[in-house]
Order: sequence, then structure tokens, then C-alpha cells
Amino acid sequence: MHKATDIRLGRIVRLLMSHATVVVSGRKIAEEIGTTGAKVWRLIEQLRAAGVDVAGHPMTGYQLRAVPDLLLPEMLAPSLKGTIFGAHSAKHIHHYYKIGSTNSEAMRSAAEGAPEGSVFVAEEQLAGRGRGAHTWHSARSAGIYCSVILRPAIPPSEALIFSLAAALAVRAAVAEIAPQLAVDLKWPNDLLLGGKKFCGILTEMNAEATRVRHLVVGVGINVNQGKFPSELSEIATSLRIATGTEWSRVELCAALLKSLHREYRSLLEDAGAHAAIRRRFEQNSPSVRGTKVTIADNGDENGGWTGVSDGLDERGFLRVTTPAGLRTVLSGTVKI
Repeated sequence: MHKATDIRLGRIVRLLMSHATVVVSGRKIAEEIGTTGAKVWRLIEQLRAAGVDVAGHPMTGYQLRAVPDLLLPEMLAPSLKGTIFGAHSAKHIHHYYKIGSTNSEAMRSAAEGAPEGSVFVAEEQLAGRGRGAHTWHSARSAGIYCSVILRPAIPPSEALIFSLAAALAVRAAVAEIAPQLAVDLKWPNDLLLGGKKFCGILTEMNAEATRVRHLVVGVGINVNQGKFPSELSEIATSLRIATGTEWSRVELCAALLKSLHREYRSLLEDAGAHAAIRRRFEQNSPSVRGTKVTIADNGDENGGWTGVSDGLDERGFLRVTTPAGLRTVLSGTVKI
């Protein structure tokens, strides 16, 4: 298991950002974050190893040459005030330079009592997971790999709506920063640009027969990848490839968490939210109605059955019209 990033690294970055035009002495940094000058030097070296461009040395002091695009708690927290994810300041935003899977860590922490609103973000996943047996390609510091803990008082049968809400939250976050992009939703958990996938959502839960104990919503977004391994280049894309420009992952991740908060609050407080989410998902998902689809069951990518998509049922599952009648897709991979 990989260790969470030392929270003092984020504090150093914020301190240097707030004094961007001057050199900050090691002594001042040590006083501000409650440590020694020798430890500050070691923390600065850790930041440099992670790609943060810090000028200077212990004798002269330190200065940021460029604002780093690391998803550090101290970088995200100021934007999340007033949300479920900012309720505990930076304390419950957990950052990792490397981790197996943020979803696995979030599920483990939730089982140990981590509070609702806890966030797990990584610069790199070594075993990123998608739906079913799929993996998620997680390039270092190029994407957003983020999982959150929720504890909604719902029966397990209603959990799918949270995946659909998360997809709408990602779409809204992207639209906030690049309104020119036409983002399509592919049921139940993919987001596409020009027919290629740039985001996947993985919702997992621990539940009893009648209630969910905790829910983990994981989001993987391809942000600044310039290219993909050959086996993925035909089916995957990134925001950078789609727009030709680099994006701020900090800005996008904060927008995503704020958007997720809005969707979640609505689901908890508004009796009509379920129907509204289904309707909005259908409006932004051309393939959920009137499209020929193939459903590959249980990992059998070659077999399965075909039909024409016919919208979502009241729980959010895909309906498909087949020669034998209407079928509901409860599991399996949907191919368009």
C-alpha cells in the first residue's frame, strides 16, 4: 500500500504561491508549517522530485518558478468551501503520488469509518480499475484519478443513479472550462469526445439488503495526455488532444468536486431529482434511444445479444428493444 503524501508539501506550495514575487527563507517556511529548516530542505527536494519547479537552496531561500499542477489537498481545498468535500478543510482530502487504485483505497477507508465527503486523489494509479474486469490507463500527472466517499440513505437498487449523476457532474465541469467541447454520455459510465472515451466512472458500494452502508464514486479523466499506447489510440482521447491545449488539473478537479456536490445535494433533498437526472442523461446521450447496440454479457466480448436502445427505466437501467421484446440491461458491456 502506498503512503499518502505529506500534507506539509501542499502547505509549502501555498506559502510560496502567496509570496510569488519574493524569495521565502527556509526559516520562515519552517515557522509557518511547524518544522525545522533541515526538514524544509528535504520536503523541497520531495517537491522537486515530483516535478515542482522550485528555485533556491537553504542559504538563499526558495521561490516557485511556476505554479505546479499537482492535486495537493492545500491546492484543492480553497475552492471547495461550502461543499461536502470541503467540510473538513484539507484534512480529508488524501493525495498520493502513486497508488494501486483510488477506489480501492476509498472503499478500504470507508469500511474503517472515514467520513462522508472524504476525497482520494492520485498523480498515478498502478492498478486503475474500470467497470467489470477492465483496467484504466493512468499516466502520471496527466489525468485526474479521484474517488469520493458518500453515505446516502438509499436501498442498493437505487445506486445506479449516482453513476449517472457523476457523469453529468463531469460533463458540467468540462463545460465550465471548455464550453466549446461536445461531450457525449455513453450509458452507464463513459464520457466521449468525437466517439472516443476520455472519462470513465466506477461506482462501488458496501450494502446490506435494504440500505447502502457506503458508496464510492471513482472518476478517471484523461486530461493532458498527448498520446496513448497503440492499443488504446483508436478508442481513447484526452481533453488536450481534443482541444490542442494543456489544462489545469487542479481547476478541473475542483470544478468536478463542486459539480458532484451539487448533484448529490439535489439527490438527497429534491424528490424529483432522480427523474431529472435520467432525463438529463438521455438528453446528453444520443446512444440511449434509437441506436443499434450489442450487449456483451459477463465479459464475453464476442457473444451477447443485439437490439435498439429505448431509453432508461425508472432506476436508470438501459432498455433495449429486441425481436423477442423489451429487455433491460442490468449488467454487461454496451457496444454501439
